[in-house]
Amino acid sequence: MAGSSPARPNGNQWASPSSRSVISDILAGDRNSEARHRLLIEAARREHERVREEAERVYQEHLLRQEQERLVEERKKEEERIRAEEQLAADRRKLNALKAKKVEIPPVLPNPEPVKAPPAAPKPVPTATPSQPPATQVNGNTLFGKKPEIQPASAPAAPKPFGGFGQTPTSAQPVTAVLKQSTPAVAASSQPAISNLLGNNTQVNGLTTSATVAKPPAPAPAQQGPDRLTVIHKNLKELRKSMLEQAIANPALKARMGDMRREIRKCVGQLTGGGVGVNRQQNNMIAALLREALENRVQSQLVDPNTFLTEPRAPVQGPTNNDPQIPSLFIYLLNVFAKATISQFINEGGPRPETADPVGVCIAAVFSDPAFAWRGASMIDILLAKFRVVCPVLWGYRGSEKTEQGRARIGWWKENGRWVTEQVHFDRMTGLGAGFAAISLRNFGSSKKQNPYPPRHYWAAMAKIVNTPSAEISNTQCVVLKAMIQNYEEKFIHAYGTAALAALRTALIEFPARAPVKSSAVNSLQVVHDLLRKSTGVVLG
Repeated sequence: MAGSSPARPNGNQWASPSSRSVISDILAGDRNSEARHRLLIEAARREHERVREEAERVYQEHLLRQEQERLVEERKKEEERIRAEEQLAADRRKLNALKAKKVEIPPVLPNPEPVKAPPAAPKPVPTATPSQPPATQVNGNTLFGKKPEIQPASAPAAPKPFGGFGQTPTSAQPVTAVLKQSTPAVAASSQPAISNLLGNNTQVNGLTTSATVAKPPAPAPAQQGPDRLTVIHKNLKELRKSMLEQAIANPALKARMGDMRREIRKCVGQLTGGGVGVNRQQNNMIAALLREALENRVQSQLVDPNTFLTEPRAPVQGPTNNDPQIPSLFIYLLNVFAKATISQFINEGGPRPETADPVGVCIAAVFSDPAFAWRGASMIDILLAKFRVVCPVLWGYRGSEKTEQGRARIGWWKENGRWVTEQVHFDRMTGLGAGFAAISLRNFGSSKKQNPYPPRHYWAAMAKIVNTPSAEISNTQCVVLKAMIQNYEEKFIHAYGTAALAALRTALIEFPARAPVKSSAVNSLQVVHDLLRKSTGVVLG
């Protein structure tokens, strides 16, 4: 038609083949059919799967990058720690070298006698009367008519018992803790240290000698009463009865005391299952409960803390808790905390000894807190009293595992009036040995707090075990000794240096070699030595 606009071209004429295919599919007659819908759904599903797989791939790559960054950061921290430890080791070696250096001080020469002028004439010597015999000068002392007597050297005094609360329950034998087949450097530096710590040397004029002093045979030890830790354990039982009586008379105390007891047990039970953040949170909760009891928000009777300590304490200046009496609820909760930690050592540390360490950290945190100390010192004797009952071999007790009395002396437990099986007993001892190491080998070098149980107690416990005469070595001692050493060799060596190598040689090589029966418990000490040699390259002998 004239004057009209030209006809528009067909849109499909300029479309691409793919566009025409899509458009034709949309405009197809069966676009609303069920088959068509299924095809579209399947195509959408495949596209969804592709997008999801791509997202997962990107996420995995992100996780790998994060893990790589974390490893790099940890590597840097470890390198910094190693550099700091190497610097500390160098400083300690220099300090030890200075301490070991001795300067011989020559004796002071006597003053020369003045020259006397000869007398003008000799005078007769008066005859000494019987009542006053002629005087004789010996070392500046006047002896009338008597020959100078040389007093025999007195035998060295017996070492003070560990802990200061009575004699060791069994006679101790000297330990030869000398590296026989070690490098000269290790042998020279570690032999005096371990001999001094184990009481194998004598002191003469301030110098250590290994000369043996002849001693008369010691008389049989007298029958000893219960040691101080056992008395403390009995006093804690009496305190528990007293708290029950107070709870009956005070319903508010009863309700709060039960809640606090359950909360402490729950916090201790969660120490081995969480990470560092969870453990710190549990420690803070336990500290808050103890602080509440000490501030006496819930009224309870006052008690004398000396009743629960190995040695009485006098008032000192400075500490917050200096009163002669403190709330009994605080002592009670410390007792609950101690019992819960020991149960955790037994239940979790037996099958998995590595879980004892976070519990040891919590114990150190609680008993090193100045807010929970009394008259300037820790109240950790409450924990030790319970530890002494369940694992006496750490305090030098020993006995036959085949007799009723012997089992009772070494802490073999009873359930329903019957002894537990050997495997259960060894699991208990493993957890307690690892727990004792976790408590006594804590490093407070960078802390302003005072270590409540320094490593010297670990050394003393090891010495009491390896001092056992050959005929009295028991499987229980070997199990406890293995648990004390395994996983804690590095901390022990860090605390005592080359002296620890000599002690490890005594504990892992010489001690099991003296055992009369080479049982699996005895042989396990050799296994620990083999693992130590493979992991660190340290050869003890």
